[in-house]
Amino acid sequence: MQSQDCDVVCLQETRAQEHQLTDPIFHPAQYHCYYFDAIKKGYAGTAIYCKQEPKRITRGLGFEIADSEGRYIQADYDGLSIGSLYLPSGSAGEERQRRKFDFMDEYMKHMRSLRKKRREFIICADWNICHKKIDLKNWRSNQKNSGFLPEERRWLDELYDEVGYTDAFRVVNQEEDQYSWWSNRGQARAKNVGWRLDYHVVTPGLKDKITSAEIYRRQNFSDHAPVIMEYNL
Repeated sequence: MQSQDCDVVCLQETRAQEHQLTDPIFHPAQYHCYYFDAIKKGYAGTAIYCKQEPKRITRGLGFEIADSEGRYIQADYDGLSIGSLYLPSGSAGEERQRRKFDFMDEYMKHMRSLRKKRREFIICADWNICHKKIDLKNWRSNQKNSGFLPEERRWLDELYDEVGYTDAFRVVNQEEDQYSWWSNRGQARAKNVGWRLDYHVVTPGLKDKITSAEIYRRQNFSDHAPVIMEYNL
């Protein structure tokens, strides 16, 4: 991370309480570090590291599943806000999928409200949804699975086509086989049988500011890979 010289680093699924993070690695030099933990230990959580101190940090979205599970933290600067979001997974069963849909309903209201503000937004997230067939290897066999359900894909259609947000990665990279998550089974990562679940959603005013996008695969840190986006701001 230090070698990347990133201005802002957004983390999702931190799965720790801030008081446990006594090792200096969790407070990297040159960064202001902010955490938002789930109430349940070892679960969910988000964080954001910023080289430039934000004007304000906001934790939570004002509805239960987001706030009790530490699923959103936002850093505000002059005219720009950067959010770190961890959208729920529904893969554990029908109840979790219902909670995921509930979250999506509430979060869509929030995203619509942001469009009325006089500022730009970058939402960096594990969305736990693939949008198009190009975004996962085995799309045919996953059409009835959480993460590629028709309802989830329509939700992203609404976010982009109706509300006006942009998938920043696809502005500069339209290539196939661009995945950020792989199952731990069946040598999925080695074979690059993956899903693109992690991406930046940005407001229209930032679309022409996107200069590059990379999914970093030279080292493995978890079942997700870091997504590195560069903006000319």
